[in-house]
Amino acid sequence: MHGAAGRPVFHGISETGLRRLVRGGGDGAVVEELLSAERSRRLLLLRALLDCTADRGHGHDGERPLSVRDAWDLLERAQVRAPEAVDGVLMAPGTGTWLSSALRLLRGAPRGDAAVRRVLGHLSALAAAGAAGARIRFSLWVPATGGIVSLPGLGSAVLAGAEERGAVRVTGDGERLRIGGPDGDVVVGPAWERRTPYWRPTRRLTLGRGDAAASLALEEHDPFRTFGGPTAPFTLSEQEAAAWQRVVDDAWELLDGEPEQTEAMRRGLRSITPVPRGERFRPYSSSSAEAFGAINASLPDEGPELAATLVHEFQHIKLGALMHLGPLVTPADKTGEQPELFHAPWRDDPRPLEGLLQGIYAFFGVTRFWRAHRHSAEAPHGPLAHFEFALWRDAVWSALDSARGHERLTALGSRLLESLAQICAGWLTEPVPAEELRLAREATAGHRARWREHHLRPSAEAVYEAVRAWRRGERCPPAVRTAPSVLRTDPDACFLDTAAVLARHRLTDPRGPWRETATAAVRGAGPVDVLLAGDARGPARRILTDQLRGDEPPVGSWAALGRATAGDPEHGSASAFLLGSPHWARSVRDTLLAEHGERPEPVALAAWLGGAGPAPVPAG
Repeated sequence: MHGAAGRPVFHGISETGLRRLVRGGGDGAVVEELLSAERSRRLLLLRALLDCTADRGHGHDGERPLSVRDAWDLLERAQVRAPEAVDGVLMAPGTGTWLSSALRLLRGAPRGDAAVRRVLGHLSALAAAGAAGARIRFSLWVPATGGIVSLPGLGSAVLAGAEERGAVRVTGDGERLRIGGPDGDVVVGPAWERRTPYWRPTRRLTLGRGDAAASLALEEHDPFRTFGGPTAPFTLSEQEAAAWQRVVDDAWELLDGEPEQTEAMRRGLRSITPVPRGERFRPYSSSSAEAFGAINASLPDEGPELAATLVHEFQHIKLGALMHLGPLVTPADKTGEQPELFHAPWRDDPRPLEGLLQGIYAFFGVTRFWRAHRHSAEAPHGPLAHFEFALWRDAVWSALDSARGHERLTALGSRLLESLAQICAGWLTEPVPAEELRLAREATAGHRARWREHHLRPSAEAVYEAVRAWRRGERCPPAVRTAPSVLRTDPDACFLDTAAVLARHRLTDPRGPWRETATAAVRGAGPVDVLLAGDARGPARRILTDQLRGDEPPVGSWAALGRATAGDPEHGSASAFLLGSPHWARSVRDTLLAEHGERPEPVALAAWLGGAGPAPVPAG
């Protein structure tokens, strides 16, 4: 697109819209601005795809021709008749995922690559869906996988005897579709939503009630619904689909108190793809910048959980679209070097700056939700809502502290973080009931300490200096407090949120059996974690002492010992050191054992490392 003087015209966002977005919000008008920019981006990507395939002729699956040119011509005909139908296909989340996947595959792919042919064939399915929505006559070969033909936005046909077919012919007469199969055709229409044994229509979930109600797809069919590449269709049971509508109703009722946010979601959310359900208090969800409006999510336990999930992922969706208009960070100077990584209080693994900003924005929205919900939550959910607010406001503030002022932030990135920090700073002063606040702070400290024990390593020289001082009965050298540590990602780090998950069990079911069942029901929870969740610090400390004097204590034991000694005036310096620098205790202890066969008393070593005095018993 070009302006009056032949200069390119680029999409942007209004100052009003940007002001709302950098404050973590955005109404329906802001979402429409983002959608307009996303639509132009999709068209550019589609044009790039066509340019890349211009010399490839017909993508051929080995049996029937799947023609990129025929599919494009059909889309153009449908666009003339019913632009809104083609727009619906173009802006479907799966179309964005497909376009990015196809373009990645085409870069450097051999001319006859089978994977490229399969992916390009999806354009024919999109064209058939657009033509069906436009109610025009057409005939086109479309892909089939395992006897199933998926038409995005409409549904999928099950063709008997077509399991080995790579493509089948779809014919439309303006009212009905005929999907050809070797053992008989499947005829669909004019009502696409009518379910038969051979036609599975796309289900819709309703958001809200009355004139303001909207709908989004409960996606089971689109091959590109899961962001990671083509995925076979699946079918929910009627009971599962009804469960989704019930929990969406519950979530929407909670969100309806914030009309700006719900209006934005009504306009921006396009689909939810169910994924396998996880354990309680560990829901799974994801989104993608290439699939505006799509969320993959596990069926939540209750409405508040889904409400928080919708807010979380919609924040990601908005920020991803904003980043298509302007970067938040500049590229790293040296592309060959490992990028700088950060502690994200919601992740097991270290995150690059870009990922940290995404998490900050998402969990800022989650914090705002729990802040509003905690004062209206019904028993027994009130304590949990207070806990979630306290947990996530501290997590967001910690991450903001790490990212603000970073040299790679652009002007937009700095504006975003400063705006969020200004709001979050006000939240830090808001009172939270004492018990919920204590549990949230313990979970926050526990996550940070375990993360540091897994991923940080002191320099070998500083560790040896500390070992020599310990064995001589001297005070801990200053290097323990001043020498920098190196980040080495531990791929085995997992379930660092265990303390938070156990706290949720405790708050929602104080007298329940979770103490007896948690080690089986909560992944990553061991006996020590359960004892700490129940405030049994003495027994936890005894187990940890035995572990840390053994040969191979589990990683995370030093962090847990920091929690077990917290609040004990006699061991204050040991606890503070272990919650801040457990990786030092781990490295010094391991070196003492490996080099000298010494198994120091864990609390005494931690107290010494924390500067409590000389080593208790000079060795040697």
